[in-house]
Amino acid sequence: MGAASLTSPKLKFFGLGMLKEHEYPQPSLTKYLLEEIRADGVLKRPIAVDENTNVILDGHARLTCLSLLVCKIIPAYLFDYRMPEIIVRTYRRGERISKDYVIKAGLTGKKMPPKSSKHLVRLKSGRLVHISSLGKEVNIPLEDLKSTSYQHIGWMISEI
Repeated sequence: MGAASLTSPKLKFFGLGMLKEHEYPQPSLTKYLLEEIRADGVLKRPIAVDENTNVILDGHARLTCLSLLVCKIIPAYLFDYRMPEIIVRTYRRGERISKDYVIKAGLTGKKMPPKSSKHLVRLKSGRLVHISSLGKEVNIPLEDLKSTSYQHIGWMISEI
């Protein structure tokens, strides 16, 4: 991952439509987040994305919210999904899932049901944490994400 690391992932801005979803967003979570993001006026957490394929690892509901709020720029933390420290599990008892299946679903557009996958990272201490807990909150104003230009938000990269 270059200069970035699992605990300090690289932030990149994508145009809406550049990211690939591997599962449908959970409707109740999407509704809750939409109200929260609208009330806050900022996006607190970027979406987690595989840097090699642009497949979303975590943040399907956030992406849907940003789309509904007419945002054109999507902040994402990049992760190398091939790293063995990144683990995928399922929320569903008795089901199995693999990284290959997640990537295939994202690349083919054959999305899985909501909450089919959970992405965890094994830290050097051995502790498992959810991938969305890594990196800092960004608190980017929605108005900045509604712009069609990446240049005006370039100042934020050095601030985050």
